[in-house]
Amino acid sequence: MATEVTDIHIGIAPIGWRNDDIPEIGKENTYKQILSDAALAGFEGTEVGGCYPTDAKELNKELGLRNTRIIGQWFSGYIIRDGVQKAAEEFHKHCAFLKAVNADIAVYSEQTYSIQGTEKCVYTEKPSFTDEEWTNLAEGLNVLGEIANSYDLKLAFHHHMGTGVQTKEEVDRLMQTTDPAKVHLLYDTGHIFVSDNDATSLLYEHFSRIAHVHFKDVRTDKLTTCKQEHKSFLDSFLHGLFTVPGDGSIDYAPIYDYLIAHQYKGWIVIEAEQDPKIANPLEYALKGKNYMDTLRHYV
Repeated sequence: MATEVTDIHIGIAPIGWRNDDIPEIGKENTYKQILSDAALAGFEGTEVGGCYPTDAKELNKELGLRNTRIIGQWFSGYIIRDGVQKAAEEFHKHCAFLKAVNADIAVYSEQTYSIQGTEKCVYTEKPSFTDEEWTNLAEGLNVLGEIANSYDLKLAFHHHMGTGVQTKEEVDRLMQTTDPAKVHLLYDTGHIFVSDNDATSLLYEHFSRIAHVHFKDVRTDKLTTCKQEHKSFLDSFLHGLFTVPGDGSIDYAPIYDYLIAHQYKGWIVIEAEQDPKIANPLEYALKGKNYMDTLRHYV
């Protein structure tokens, strides 16, 4: 099947170089190094990492020097814990910065009760929400989604291991109770595969809501060990659970083909939490980009 893929942009997350949850990992890699490596590997843009400057003028200058773009940025929200008003105040600032650097996506994760940055076992101790908390989250997200729209951005909700919205069942509930015009979905292959042992059903059922895509691969032998040893999320990725697409166990050909066949428009971001001292960031960026090129040639 021959298909134009000009509506799909391929980017990369800075998490292969620096990890915001463990700041000491990769601290030798500056944001300029990340931008340069990403451009060298052939990516069109990166998401914003914690080491990136908060001055839009400074960042835009460095982006222009490398002819690259900012895609979006993670936002840790606490609608359930703190209420939507406080979240909205912070989210306005978040979106204003993203608008200033010409981004497309505001990535949202509800971090109330999250264990992703703790030592708790991510496979057995994930949090859950009450019915009232679900209602508050949905209503709050609609408010934040309207804010994102006012900045010409899309709010893309990130289902994530160790949070209250991790499984497909939980994503189903979130999609059913939020406004499709305001709340979109970030489809992350690695997180849903680890959570549900299925990388595709979320894609098939909620394609119409997907505004952003993360391609994160999983090494299933490492996953088995991590579960047996009751590892935390942080310890799991330090153990080598995640890698770039094409280097793990997920079959990306049908996923990519489905995105093309259904005319997905937006970013596919290569992402893999790894220790940069073990997995050379540029090497793995090139590995992920080369694999994406084979998929693009495939269709």
